[in-house]
Amino acid sequence: MPAPNQMLRANTNHPHAIFLMGPTASGKSGVALEVARHLPVEIVSVDSAQVYRHMDIGTAKPSTETLAAVPHHLIDLIEPCERYSAGQFRDDALLAMREITERGNIPLLVGGTMLYFRALMYGLSELPTADNKLRMTISSMAEGLGWPAMHLQLQQIDPVSATRIKSTDSQRIQRALEVCYLADKPMSEILTKPRSVDLPYQIIHIALIPSEREVLHQRISHRFDEMLSLGLIDEVRSLLDKFKLDPDTPAMRCVGYRQVRMYLNNEVSRNEMRSMGMAATRQLAKRQLTWLRPMQGLREFDCLSQDLAQQVSVYLQAIISDGVANSRSQQLPDPYLN
Repeated sequence: MPAPNQMLRANTNHPHAIFLMGPTASGKSGVALEVARHLPVEIVSVDSAQVYRHMDIGTAKPSTETLAAVPHHLIDLIEPCERYSAGQFRDDALLAMREITERGNIPLLVGGTMLYFRALMYGLSELPTADNKLRMTISSMAEGLGWPAMHLQLQQIDPVSATRIKSTDSQRIQRALEVCYLADKPMSEILTKPRSVDLPYQIIHIALIPSEREVLHQRISHRFDEMLSLGLIDEVRSLLDKFKLDPDTPAMRCVGYRQVRMYLNNEVSRNEMRSMGMAATRQLAKRQLTWLRPMQGLREFDCLSQDLAQQVSVYLQAIISDGVANSRSQQLPDPYLN
């Protein structure tokens, strides 16, 4: 499979789009707002938690003022009791990008859900759609046998997927078994098939990477404490009162929400909840950086730099102004032919 930059920069006549990626607490939102001060961008959220309505504090959603100042897309799409897939995101993002481009603006995709970025860059495998009856059957079996036992079943029919999935990860075990039963073949076999990619943009890949991991961890701790002070516990309590949400509901698997739910259910103390929330956020950041590491064509910036937003903005202005100039020069009539 060709590198993303080779696939997506093939046609220089395509409009620009910016992918601004990085781990949680790396300053993506601040950078995006600075870019919006200098370039005609509209922001497309690439965040699997910001799609949920009523989940504002724990997802660090943009403020009302920010949303009024810069157009944002793919925020507040569904209720917390509903599900949203990478396939849905790809469809929604492509539609938003097309509409933004038709308005003469530049799509600026910002977030840390790397699976969503990869869905745009590489496309998606043809996995069968969810089957609620089969899913309920698998869940019922798991209630009697336990998810580790279900993981052993997966190991027998799809050992490749089983090695990638923890024996306690109920959601992924359930999906892998479901795919195997529906497709009558291992999910890992389906995932190896070539995937179609149709992304008619010149993608500028920006990655915000910390030069010191410990400083990022300090930011994460401060950010989680700030969320608690802003009312994260009350937000989760309101969600649990309003919607039927169990521990395996995707919204309740979001970092921070899962730990606060455990606290509200008297499963852990407040101090334990706080420590667990910070640890889970650090693990999330680690996974995000792991996703970013093998990507080619990235322009990396140190997210701990004091002038990070200015650095990224200047870089993008230079690239996009050069691209516009080159495009215009190609359209000018040749004086020697007149």
